Amino acid sequence: MLERLRRQDTRLDDYIDRYAARAHGMTASAIRALFAVANRPEVVSLAGGMPNITDLPLDVVGDALNDLVLHDGRRAMQYGSGQGEPAIREAICEVMRLEDISAHPDDVMVTVGSQQGLDLLTRIFCNPGDVVLCEAPSYVGALGVFRSYQCEVVHVAMDDQGLNPEALTEAIEALRAAGRTVKFFYTIPSYHNPAGVTQPLDRRIELLRIAEQADLLVVEDNPYGLLGFDGDPIPPLRSLNDDHVIYLGSFSKTFAPGFRVGWVLAPHAVREKLVLAQEAATLCPPVFSQYAVTAYLMNHDWRGQIKIFREMYRERRDAMMAGLTSHMPAGTSWTKPEGGFFVWLSLPPGIDSHAMLPRAVTARVAYVPGTAFYADGLGSRHMRLSYCFPTPERIIEGTRRLGEVLEYEARMLEIFGTAVEPESGRLALGPREAPGPDQT
Repeated sequence: MLERLRRQDTRLDDYIDRYAARAHGMTASAIRALFAVANRPEVVSLAGGMPNITDLPLDVVGDALNDLVLHDGRRAMQYGSGQGEPAIREAICEVMRLEDISAHPDDVMVTVGSQQGLDLLTRIFCNPGDVVLCEAPSYVGALGVFRSYQCEVVHVAMDDQGLNPEALTEAIEALRAAGRTVKFFYTIPSYHNPAGVTQPLDRRIELLRIAEQADLLVVEDNPYGLLGFDGDPIPPLRSLNDDHVIYLGSFSKTFAPGFRVGWVLAPHAVREKLVLAQEAATLCPPVFSQYAVTAYLMNHDWRGQIKIFREMYRERRDAMMAGLTSHMPAGTSWTKPEGGFFVWLSLPPGIDSHAMLPRAVTARVAYVPGTAFYADGLGSRHMRLSYCFPTPERIIEGTRRLGEVLEYEARMLEIFGTAVEPESGRLALGPREAPGPDQT
């Protein structure tokens, strides 16, 4: 049905011949297309990555906003700096210190969520046809940005410890041997979206060694870095290297997404270009949101609030692991995230997650097919499951419904013998006949 509606929209679009070439590559993401269905109350949505702000103290937030309007409303509701207000940039530096990132407020630029930061970086660095390296799989929002600027995405293989350093080296060498321009490598090293895996420290050090040797810029997206379930955060790439890493951060996961406040930490020259691009795009990021986030950070134990979020998400992760262990058929495997929001599920051979989605929705459960997270059409044997928003009870019920759908698909395969060609060089844990200790 979604495809039929898109075709109708194309036929009704009288302006199609007038668009710039880059506009023709703009399409709705698989996640956006799911929203209308996944938000129905009878459907257990394991699809979207919507933060759960149930435990956010709205009385504290409300009091802070009330005081802000009464005492500083005229400044908070006025135009501001294209770089962002000084108070929020200083607060951002304090937040980054939790992950051992030492930064000066002058090198921080405030953005409308980290998504805008990625858009502005791609705008100032990439020409049509330039190559951007991304993990396989990669964040669907990043792939949409790169597509909109007519970049070519080349995926680099991952395993259960994140990026494969050898695969990164091979990709850089092959592309440069072919005369291609590689502008940067985009990575989510902590609690990856969608894979749920985390690069250990030795992998991060090796990645940076490769980047330095190849003089390759690294764009580190770190929205989940403070949402680990065990121990201190692994040092971000930016904390280990000031020269080759541009860092993207956000308050959407550690406070509230509705304020849309993110940031870019970049070398001084890059930051200047970003401010010019920001001024051309929005004139300035929303000033009221910046003042609101600053007021929250000043008037509330935000470190303690992050701990509350971590425990809440850990409980939901545990429910997801229990549900998958109880309800997934033989041949299915999955990652066990140490933080963040997501699990990456690998299906038995022959089952196509994209083709199966209508049947899953009929069974009142939703997920995101793995194909959404690849620029090259792969990922059909995978899906992303999100545990951040549903209650633990709903998560268990959702995995039960999903397991029934998978059992049905497996029976259809036995009867009709339809198969999907296997994929190579992509993140996939080996199938298990029984759950191992890391799945309990």
